[in-house]
Amino acid sequence: MSDPLAELIALLRPAGVVGKSISGAGRWGVRYAPFGHPGFCVVTDGACLLHVNGADPLRLEAGDFVFLPATPGFVLSGFEPVELEQIDPIAVEGRDHEVRHGSPDGEPDVRMLGGYFVFDSPDTALLVALLPPVIHIRGEDRLGVLVRLVREEARQSRLARDLILARLVEVLLIEALRAAPGDAAPAGLLRGLADERLALSIREMHRDPSRTWTVEQLARTAALSRSAYFQRFTRAVGIPPMEYLLAWRMAVAKDILDRQDLVIEKVAERVGYSSASTFSTAFTRHVGRSPSGYARERRQMRSRVG
Repeated sequence: MSDPLAELIALLRPAGVVGKSISGAGRWGVRYAPFGHPGFCVVTDGACLLHVNGADPLRLEAGDFVFLPATPGFVLSGFEPVELEQIDPIAVEGRDHEVRHGSPDGEPDVRMLGGYFVFDSPDTALLVALLPPVIHIRGEDRLGVLVRLVREEARQSRLARDLILARLVEVLLIEALRAAPGDAAPAGLLRGLADERLALSIREMHRDPSRTWTVEQLARTAALSRSAYFQRFTRAVGIPPMEYLLAWRMAVAKDILDRQDLVIEKVAERVGYSSASTFSTAFTRHVGRSPSGYARERRQMRSRVG
């Protein structure tokens, strides 16, 4: 059976994770500028407050895991009012030692591991569009164990290090996403998959994106009428079913163009288009570049990195 969450993560190609120990003591509060990379935080000891731009404040406690698909600006603080210190996340990234906020002496009131994920795919916008802006998970010990394993592996230079890191990051992301309460999530993929009937149609789209799907056919897979399915899908996922299918097809096409040397006709066929011209028009409208231009741009980018 198709697994949309696993496929989404695989398409993004997790390549690594950057993590750093952070602690706070006494009266402290910091405001982090928007960063953009998918970020995470695992609280290992104590408690603190997190207020992500555009979301309700959260009390974080030991064992909590927070995932931010886009990492907008946020405030991290203790529980007493204080003037906030402005933090540049790029500058903090360059520090080798633990980042300490507030009083530098004594035991901290909170200790956590914070960082971000690195993806090899240029399509992280797909992750942001399909997931809630803040995913807060409590009581999942497996996540904390996984993050610590990732951090330990990243600090060493052992055989197969990169392979192990990539696999650990994939598992970490999938564990976080499947542990999230989908039925209470904002509109997006998690909420759609929490609806058993909608999940059937989403899995079918992922299993066979080359099929010439219609709303009527997708509604039948969900055992719903066309109108009921359309309304239910749009309300749960946040976009109409055919728009979701288009986004998934374009993400798959970008991955093929990035990693495989196929003629445009073959790529079009793989994602459900009967002709190269129809596919090229849809791709250009959705991505902003032609398929050949996108493939050429990605090859040039890889050659510069290499």
